[in-house]
Amino acid sequence: MRLKLPEGAFKAYLFDCDGTIADSMPLHYVALRDALTEWNCAFEEELFYAWGGMPLDEIIATLNERQGLSMPVAKVIARKHALYDENCQVLKAVPEVLEHILANHGRIPFAVVSGSSRESVTASLDALNLADRFDVLVCAGEYSRGKPDPEPFLLAAQKLGVAPKDCLVFEDAEMGIQAATAAGMASVKVPHPWERLLPIPRTSDH
Repeated sequence: MRLKLPEGAFKAYLFDCDGTIADSMPLHYVALRDALTEWNCAFEEELFYAWGGMPLDEIIATLNERQGLSMPVAKVIARKHALYDENCQVLKAVPEVLEHILANHGRIPFAVVSGSSRESVTASLDALNLADRFDVLVCAGEYSRGKPDPEPFLLAAQKLGVAPKDCLVFEDAEMGIQAATAAGMASVKVPHPWERLLPIPRTSDH
């Protein structure tokens, strides 16, 4: 399938990273689930996708509160990163987004706007050989309010020197789409892995 972009002559593209540029959400889920399991914390895949775009420290703090746990946030994050790095070599780009990156690189500036750490984003982009395509990275810890607040996207636009109305956002998470809209930016929704699978053609009975 191909992404249908909104009408407009956009002067910059802003991309979420995980699940948008990198088809990394399944790998991130397994790494986080396994790290949390070591602390007897349950974490369903459905909830992981529902919280897409939420910074990792917020996810762990929320799970601590919900499940009456006291997991050390920094230690769990470090363990999750280590588990993710072990599987990073199998990472692939989302084809529908990669098409637009390759077609428009050098024509307009690109930024990555992510709820993940700069370390994690850089590891993903390096694994995909795409790190040199992006002019600006805006990552967790570099803004005070994360998605669905518009601050991360507005910060990226400011760093690129492009007005928000001239930016197009690529996002897989609903919180990211909300943040883009609040920033006054057009957006395109990137399907989740299971939504990108083409249906098997039905054979005719006659």
